[in-house]
Order: sequence, then structure tokens, then C-alpha cells
Amino acid sequence: MRKLFALFMLAGILLVPAFANAQTPPADPAATTEESSTAVDDDIVAEEQSFHQVIKDKFIEGDPLYMTPVLLCLILGLAIALERIITLNLATTNTKKLLLKVEEALATGGVEAAKEITRGTKGPVASIFTQGLMRYAEGIDMVEKSIVSYGSVEMGRLEKGLIWISLFIALAPMLGFFGTVVGMIFAFDTIEAAGDISPSIVAGGIKIALLTTVAGLIVAMILQLFYNYLVSKIDSLVNDMEDASISLVDILVKHKLTGK
Repeated sequence: MRKLFALFMLAGILLVPAFANAQTPPADPAATTEESSTAVDDDIVAEEQSFHQVIKDKFIEGDPLYMTPVLLCLILGLAIALERIITLNLATTNTKKLLLKVEEALATGGVEAAKEITRGTKGPVASIFTQGLMRYAEGIDMVEKSIVSYGSVEMGRLEKGLIWISLFIALAPMLGFFGTVVGMIFAFDTIEAAGDISPSIVAGGIKIALLTTVAGLIVAMILQLFYNYLVSKIDSLVNDMEDASISLVDILVKHKLTGK
């Protein structure tokens, strides 16, 4: 969209001076060429700075009363999404490396040494391992139950905050459509008061309607991308947790059978 807007602006910059020169022949070609070049340079600088200004203008034209809630949905949704992205990336663990360390600790120092390894490692996988090792003395069945139960707890922690992002995804278009309805009502009220249906009369209300709708849809699309990324990241972590848990049980069974 920004590139398309820049192309339109550049076309306008190139066409407007040419049209003006065609209407009024210059007395001094060299001076006119220099002035045109300077004007084009100024317009290009203005173009580079105009994107944010256009956003501000559209925000004001859409009526801050209806655009502000949509903007709040974007800000809050992005804040939660970024916090979740950081948290989930920090929760990622090299499960293969951790399993090797746990197996070596079991072989050399027993369960207590393995607990020290898992307690010193961050992430949900290590936390599940710790819970399973704490029930090792009660038998493999209790280890499995403990892993499954605590795995559900860790899964709930990973999904924390997603409900709010999904709320903002649904709420932003609804707020945009609300502004649309209000804008159309305003347009029809203006038509009724003026007794005329000319475009200039209804343009204000229709502009509010279209701008709020576009803003709500853009916010929803942006947050949907973050939401899908977070869901895929959580699914990947959960799969790692399940695979690692199965591998841990196998290691514990092997350790118990060998009596080490």
C-alpha cells in the first residue's frame, strides 16, 4: 500500500509541473528548469514524510471518537502478542541435549543428580522432568501421571494471553462496523435535514463509515498474523513436551531395570 501510494504521489509530482509548464510558457528556460528541479526535490522530501501524516489525517477524518477504540485494540493486542512471543522463545529448550544430560546424571549420580540438572534448566520441558523425577520413588506409573498432570498446567501457561488477542481480533472489526453504522446514520440524517441527496452532503458520514471499517479490518488482520504464529509456536512446544516426556519415561524405566 505504501509503495502504491508513493507511485501515485510520484506520478502527481511529475505530471503537475508538466501541466503547468504547458499552460504557461516560461520566459527563461534555464531558470524555469532550475525552479522545477527544486520543486521536485522538495516534493520528494515531503513525500517521504507524508505517510505518517496521511495516517494521522485519516485517523482524524474517521472521527477519533470511533477510531480510538480500534487503535486501543491494536496497541493492547500487539503488547500481549509481543510479550507472548518473548516468553515462548525463552521457553524453548533443546530437549535432546537435556535428555542426554539427564541420562548421564542418572547413570553417574542417580535421581538427585538428574533433579539438579532439570532444576537448573529453564522451560516447561525441564519443569515437567523435575515433577516426574520427584515421583520416581513411587513408581513409573506415578511418574507418568505426574508428567501428564503437570504437562496440562504448563500448557495452560503457554496459552496464557491468547484469549485476549482473539478478543481484540473479533472486537476491532465490530468497532469498525459500529463506526460504519453511525456514519451512515449521520449521512441519512444530513440528507433528511437538507432535503437533498447530493454527494457533497453525504460525503462526511460515508467517509467516517469507510475509514472506521478499514481501520477495524486492518487491526484484525495484523493481530491474526501474530495469533497464528503464537498458536503454531505453542503447538511446537507441546509436541516437544510430549516427545520428551515419553523419552524421559523410557530412560527411567531403563535406569530402574539396570538398578543404577
